[in-house]
Amino acid sequence: MQNLDLVILAGGKGSRIKKYLKNFPKPMAKFNKIYFLQYLINIYSKYPFKRIYILAGYKSDVIFKKFHNKISNFTKIICLKEKKFMGTGGALFSLKKKINNFVLVNGDTIFDIDIKDLVNLSKTSKKNNLGCIALTQKKKNINNYKLNNLSLKNNILIYKKKSSLMNGGIYFFKKEIFKKLKNKPYSLEKDLLPYYINKKQLLGKSYNKFFLDIGTPKYFNVSSRKLRKYYYRPAAFLDRDGVINYDNGYVHKKKDFKFRKGVLKGLKFLIKKKYFIFIITNQAGIAKGYYDETDLKKLHTFIKYTLSKKNIYFDDIQYCPYHPKGKIKKFRKKSSLRKPNNQMIKNIYKNWLINKGKSFMIGDKLSDKLCAKKSMIKFSYAEKDFYKQVREIVSKT
Repeated sequence: MQNLDLVILAGGKGSRIKKYLKNFPKPMAKFNKIYFLQYLINIYSKYPFKRIYILAGYKSDVIFKKFHNKISNFTKIICLKEKKFMGTGGALFSLKKKINNFVLVNGDTIFDIDIKDLVNLSKTSKKNNLGCIALTQKKKNINNYKLNNLSLKNNILIYKKKSSLMNGGIYFFKKEIFKKLKNKPYSLEKDLLPYYINKKQLLGKSYNKFFLDIGTPKYFNVSSRKLRKYYYRPAAFLDRDGVINYDNGYVHKKKDFKFRKGVLKGLKFLIKKKYFIFIITNQAGIAKGYYDETDLKKLHTFIKYTLSKKNIYFDDIQYCPYHPKGKIKKFRKKSSLRKPNNQMIKNIYKNWLINKGKSFMIGDKLSDKLCAKKSMIKFSYAEKDFYKQVREIVSKT
């Protein structure tokens, strides 16, 4: 997945739920004080995508202000605006010369599948295919045009009148899909995908996972409750150097980054127990001129890709590049981000549904402990075996 981009279709007006949107675009509806589009960024930025593109249309300035050129988990977000209404297929055409293979998701739908599994199905299939679509069980009052009567035959998508499956709104496409796209109003669901399904050039896979479409009044009105029930979880806030990896002093190169004992096993354990995993790290080496933010990004992009192959993901990473005695003028200042202050954790709180009472932090310095205290979460100093330590912490919460 290292060379894939993610594309989010976020141009819809939300006509059926207009009265709930208050002149906001549909993906910018708030649930539990969090934008729906933020939920999507949270879900997908943990994967090692090169970039995240948001294709905006109606009231696009709202989306641009919040997300354009922002960085989430070391992945850059780029927003593109439709000059006129182009439909889902026409909007996608604007990326023809910008991307190669890519994952596409609907901006009004959450379908919590393993993206890597969907991509691998297309790559490992012996069939000549242009991509793969994630399918879910049919839901009442949701009509995905011609894509709500789908079935599978040897993993190949076919139409079937009495099928129990429908389009789940997540796709992996190879670049060749652009050959059929046109620079005019064009529908992905009505025009493009039916064409390739009839040619038997698309694969599919059914997933029994959490699914939510906010596009109808019925589902919009229960979305806050459903999202909170599914995503309200405890979190593990982890310092990096001395907790995740051995602290050899301003670690910023791949060759110097070594996981501490029990870390990989411990991270897998936390994921299995449905904990969010956040890295909260002071990176004063940037302010002191030992390395720059590009070096930090290269290292964490490498870590992200390496861990993804083991199905291990950090949900987000917050870092502070500032230091009051820094050599680099741009980063020479006091900052609320720098531990023992807790702005990095506050940033997480704004965008995630965190069960603070069951959350904890592990660090190796007094500044980490004070940061956790300000954030009102439990704290433990790093012990020799990370796996044994997190098992013991979780067992007591």
